[in-house]
Parts: sequence; structure tokens; C-alpha cells
Amino acid sequence: MEKESEENEEEVEEKETEEKTKEKNNKKDLTEKLRENPWVVSTVVLGIICLILLITSLNSGITGNIVSEKQAGENLLSFAKAQGVNFQITEIKDNFNLYEVMGSIDGEILSVYITKDGKNLVQGLTPLSITQENVRQTPQEIKKSDKPVVELFVMTHCPYGTQAEKGIIPVFELLGNKINSDIRFVHYFMHGDVEEQETNNQVCIREEQNEKYLSYMRCFLEAGETESCLAKSGINKAKLEKCISEKAETYYGVDSGLSNQYGVGGSPTLVINNQIVDSGRSSAAYLNTICSAFNKAPEECSNTMSSENPSPMWGWSASGNTASSGGSC
Repeated sequence: MEKESEENEEEVEEKETEEKTKEKNNKKDLTEKLRENPWVVSTVVLGIICLILLITSLNSGITGNIVSEKQAGENLLSFAKAQGVNFQITEIKDNFNLYEVMGSIDGEILSVYITKDGKNLVQGLTPLSITQENVRQTPQEIKKSDKPVVELFVMTHCPYGTQAEKGIIPVFELLGNKINSDIRFVHYFMHGDVEEQETNNQVCIREEQNEKYLSYMRCFLEAGETESCLAKSGINKAKLEKCISEKAETYYGVDSGLSNQYGVGGSPTLVINNQIVDSGRSSAAYLNTICSAFNKAPEECSNTMSSENPSPMWGWSASGNTASSGGSC
């Protein structure tokens, strides 16, 4: 009996040692992963902050005026339609103090959350009933310069990134060399291989065939078709392919580094004179925001441009809503 007891104790000690070793290795693996992907840290921290804010908001803001899952879904669809987004709902689930709505936008599967009173999309929190009173009418104080540096950070297949590009491209064309303008790319991907491939295309066209860049972008934003737009805008494919194989990684590395440096946390993010700034996504809103960064605004700043937001994702039609869209990827 005594021998059997000693054997049992040895087995227990052996198991404890194995568990400690496993735990140590797991910690090491996690540390290594975070070292390889530093943006994960900021994402986790941001998630924790959002969770704290969300719980506080839920505890103080939900007063028992709960609507049905169906009504919450209808509110979300109305909000999406007002933004020009074709959101298709596949399922709605009760999830803690929120409704989780699963669906898709132009084939991209995603899930979003709505407070149970049906009034807020949980994206920190965005009112579903957007009015002009909700919208910032004038930009915040922006650093001024004789020739503003304007950088729009996006992802190629983010619906809200494409919306912002359609709003700002006419402004880039209008102001021309009065500003230093660039469409740049954030330091992470969310839409698979197709997005990485298209990012390579666009950084190479921007850097090595820049005179055709905006022409290509106008075509690409119509339907997201790369090959036909390369032909239509007269891109030298041999030069493009050489760039993709030899230089695209370096060009993207510059964008990614700037994105991290500025603290970009979503697509789209507008940076003017090294400062992240807020702006509506219509051409009129972008013109107003950018022109406020001049020491002396040029005459082009007095031009009248469309005050309607472009629709998210593909197509150049306006959403019909003059309010600023708050969506990002």
C-alpha cells in the first residue's frame, strides 16, 4: 500500500510538471506571435477598452426598452440602406446584452451587434438614426502649411475605404499639385489574398506609373475588376509584374510603417500634415477639410462639389445621404 501511494504521488508530480511546461511553452508561443505581429497588441488593448466602455454604456444606457430581434434587424437594414449599403441579414441571435446580427455586404460575410433597444450599432456606439445634428459640420483645428500633405489610408476591399476613395479622388484631381496627395494602405489585411494582391497592384501603379494611377482607380472602384481596368487605363503590364515581384513589398512597407507611425486604426483614415483628422466622405466635405490645412487657400477651394456621400464598395453612385458615414474596417 505504501509503495502504491508513493507511485501515485510521483504520477501527480509528473503531471504537474508537464502542465507547467506546457503553460510555459504556450506563453512563449504567444510572446513570439505578438513579437511577429505587433499590431495584435494594439488590437487586443483597443478591444479591452471598447469592452469596458461598452459594459459601462450598457449598464447605464439600456433602460428596459427592449425591442424584438425582428425590429432591431429592421432598424439595422434601414440604417444600412440610408448609407447606400446592401446588407443582407442571415441570422439574429441574442448575445449577452446585445443582438448579434450575421449577414453579408456584397458577398463579404460579417457580424455586427445592436443594443437591445434597437437604437445603436455597437461600433463604439454609432446612432442608427443619423441626422445632420450628429455630424461634425466643421473640421477640427488642423496643422497648416503652404502645400498640405494629404494621405488617405485604406484597404482595397474595405467598403468604407472604397467609399472614402470615391469621395476624395475628385478633390485630388481638382487640387492637383497644390497638395502632396497619396492613397496609402493600412498595416493589416482583412479581406484575404485578393486584397494583398490588389494592394501590390496599386502600390506599384502609384509608384511607377503614377500618371495613370487615378485613371486606374476610377475604373477599379466601379466594379473591382483588376484586369479590365489595367487594360482600360493603359498600364504597362510587364513593368507592373516586374514591380510586383521585386519592389511591391518595399513600397507597401513604407505605407505600413507610416500607418503604424500615425496610429492608424481603421480604413479609411485621413492624415493631413502628419495628423489624423476627421472628415465627412463626400467630395465637398473632403475639399473643406483639406482646404482648412492651407496657410493661404487656393482659388480651387471655392469650387462647389457634391455633398452626397458615395456608396460604399463598388459603383460611383451616391448614397443619397449627406451625413458622414462612420463605418470603417
